Amino acid sequence: MKTTLAQKIISRAAGREQVTPGEVVTVSVDLAMIHDSGGPRRVEPILRELGVGLFDAQKVVLISDHFVPGDTEEGAQILALTRDWAKKRQVAFYDAQGICHVVLPERGHLQSGMLVVGGDSHSTTGGAFGAYIFGIGATEMAGVLATGEIWLTVPGTILIEWRNRLCEGVTAKDIMLALCGRLGMDGGRYQAVEYTGEAIAALSMQERMTLSNMAAELGAQAGLIAPDETTASYISKAGGDAGNWQELKTDADAPLEAHHVFDAAELEPQAAAPHSPANAAPVREAAGVPVDVAYIGACTGAKYEDLKYAASILEGRSVRPSVELLVAPASRLDQERAELEGIMAVFEAAGAKILPNACGICAGYGTHRLGEDVTCISSTARNFKGRMGAPSSNVWLASPYTTAASAITGEITDPREFLSDNRSAS
Repeated sequence: MKTTLAQKIISRAAGREQVTPGEVVTVSVDLAMIHDSGGPRRVEPILRELGVGLFDAQKVVLISDHFVPGDTEEGAQILALTRDWAKKRQVAFYDAQGICHVVLPERGHLQSGMLVVGGDSHSTTGGAFGAYIFGIGATEMAGVLATGEIWLTVPGTILIEWRNRLCEGVTAKDIMLALCGRLGMDGGRYQAVEYTGEAIAALSMQERMTLSNMAAELGAQAGLIAPDETTASYISKAGGDAGNWQELKTDADAPLEAHHVFDAAELEPQAAAPHSPANAAPVREAAGVPVDVAYIGACTGAKYEDLKYAASILEGRSVRPSVELLVAPASRLDQERAELEGIMAVFEAAGAKILPNACGICAGYGTHRLGEDVTCISSTARNFKGRMGAPSSNVWLASPYTTAASAITGEITDPREFLSDNRSAS
């Protein structure tokens, strides 16, 4: 029987030779990831009521990111509770090291073929490594922490193929905004979305992470990319075990829910209008919209490579005085690398304000939330009404390239104008 990558991972976790889409199966969890917001403060009361401990503390990773740096009374209390729980439960704990979806793989916790649950909707990010990982709520997570198991309905696979290669100034973020615009936020139908094609194979791991991350915006349960040498190299360098990844792929002629084919060479930079990622269109259609804030942040849009993209636009230029540029690197390790390579110095010289390695205003926490009637262009994944601040604020989504270009001009701008200028100058 020809099977998909999703079926192969789930059948192994279920202890079965094969599984069929639509079946309900119980699977063993290889790893559970929780964070400060939905983690200890939510699951501990349930575990206490059940009178149980963790199924395996070595298979639990806790990361503080939502309430970091604890600059509110509530945030400080939640972080203190999180730290105490980590000591009590003796789990792997990364305290204020960055956003969980970036920290988890960069610290070597993900391996191709794993079945993983995360306490956050963007846990789908790990699918870039050929792991089946999806987000669950606190009640379900408490059940996983107690038993090491969870049930799921075996998904069908929606294959999204991108032929040819992306042009300069076009990124994985543009792919995802285009997909949200074309397929809608229910285009994934809570199935397994799998990305494939020449354009995908050419992407770095951090760019692939953006694709899997925003599978959540497509309404998918998981966003998968079959592992390859690029995957294996990243995992090994992060201190993980690349394992036997070669057979983890969707078989030719495996039954699919749908198969979409797009041409990456034809894709333009995208921007999504308030208040949905599905409001995406080529950025030229939004050109000239004034912006007050430009935000380069979140697990989706502030990884090392995202920072590098933005800095390539900002180098030698200044942010428009009417614009506040906020930069929140997605992890401490990414920020340190960016500092060594002079990228952070570019942001500072351009007039950016550097924020902590945390979810920050993307998740609606901290002291930098958007004020009334503010228009923001952001490299984040979501622009729902009121998510990043006042309900009257308006958030546009775009790539780090486009966000940086817009910070310079004070209005939504196609970043290729600046890339062309850079080539002329050299």
